[in-house]
Amino acid sequence: MTIKLTIYSDYICPWCYVGQGVVERLKTEYPLEVDWRPFYLRPDTPPEGMDLPPHILERAAASTARLQHTARSYGMDFVHVQRFFNTRRAHEATEYAREQSKGEQFHWAVFHKVYGLGQDISTWEVLRAAATETGLDAEAMQHAVESGKYTALVQDQIAQAQALGITGVPMYILNNRYAIVGSQPYEVFKQAIARLEAENMHQA
Repeated sequence: MTIKLTIYSDYICPWCYVGQGVVERLKTEYPLEVDWRPFYLRPDTPPEGMDLPPHILERAAASTARLQHTARSYGMDFVHVQRFFNTRRAHEATEYAREQSKGEQFHWAVFHKVYGLGQDISTWEVLRAAATETGLDAEAMQHAVESGKYTALVQDQIAQAQALGITGVPMYILNNRYAIVGSQPYEVFKQAIARLEAENMHQA
């Protein structure tokens, strides 16, 4: 049984970043079809980005050790980022990458730019570097995004998330049946998949 895993995430969400490790591990054990979907965690972020408010900084600092530990357990780097970057361009560029069958690779590259290297993904310099790393035509990607080709598509997907009642990310949806909210241990995913498999066997 192929399992469809739909994931709503934003590139300024550190728990979404480390959650990629869970997804990659699941892919080694199950026939997983992964679909990353966009979400704007802070839709009010200006184009140039914004410093994290003091209360968010305190909360982020308190969870840094846990984030670093989780990232390391999946062989990932993690750096503490102190700004909200505007992610509109990154999400729209991801749609270009998806069209070129490189969506997941580009998604990884962009996330690594933020939480592996601490780089500002609202800039074309960083996004173009991510495109080149994943074998995409950076010039064509920038041109397509700047033409506005993907703006409505991203907004429609975010509207779908809101219609589902999603107010925060990461949000993982298995076969459109089970939702796993936030950063959860690997075992939580295994238990949900086991329930899906049991239901599938019962229906067969």
